[in-house]
Amino acid sequence: MFLLIQWAWGLLKLLLRYNSNISWYHMNCTFIWFIAFFESILIRKWTIRVIVFCTTAMVTEFMYIMLRDLKLNVREIHSRKPQLYRTRISEEFRDSNRLILVTSDVSTRGVNYPDVTLVIQAGVPPGREHYIHRLGRTGREGKSGKGILLIAPWEEYFLKEIHDLPIQKAPVPQIDQEMKQKVDDSIKIVDMSIKEAAYHAWLGYYNSIADISRDKVMLADLASRFGVSIGMEKPPTLFRKTAFKMGLKGVPGIRIRK
Repeated sequence: MFLLIQWAWGLLKLLLRYNSNISWYHMNCTFIWFIAFFESILIRKWTIRVIVFCTTAMVTEFMYIMLRDLKLNVREIHSRKPQLYRTRISEEFRDSNRLILVTSDVSTRGVNYPDVTLVIQAGVPPGREHYIHRLGRTGREGKSGKGILLIAPWEEYFLKEIHDLPIQKAPVPQIDQEMKQKVDDSIKIVDMSIKEAAYHAWLGYYNSIADISRDKVMLADLASRFGVSIGMEKPPTLFRKTAFKMGLKGVPGIRIRK
């Protein structure tokens, strides 16, 4: 059985390596830059369907609110939405043109969306297999597609996991001052409860990734920076029990609820 699995995985790698239908790219940037990037550089150029994968359900919701406020034609799907809602949005995305779907990993497997032009992964995926399955939403039935992985500099370790795949580093486009201001204005209108939930989800997600969570002080600092980038003056508090379970009790930068 082990040899069979090993053979199948080797075959999959071989097929992916020579799949000329998909162009693979990665860029290094901060979280909020993702949003400006979507609006000012990419979305205007893609005429069919775009899928944006986010790290967690609450980060997905935050991203959706931001892109919606920027007047983009966007929908959201994640695990916090009821099944009937997800089914309706999924059908709308399948039947519509020029639509952006912001989603968590609930759209990774078992879903077939025709004519997806572009797959964007905002933040490091949980692993190599997730990265490949997400990218598999485009380039189907002999049609061409593009995949872009947007990662922060401290997430570059993931590139070692996919070093044998044909992924290229793409230059980071410039974002003009007007676009930066639009993003800043959009951040201000997002309810603080959404921002706090996004912070907690972000912290929990990256705490589950060994390459990042082994240095708890660095993790707390990165979480604080994420909070600032989404318009929070200081990180929200954690329940003492939650902080203890996450190994974050007593870590500088982690605030405990009294």
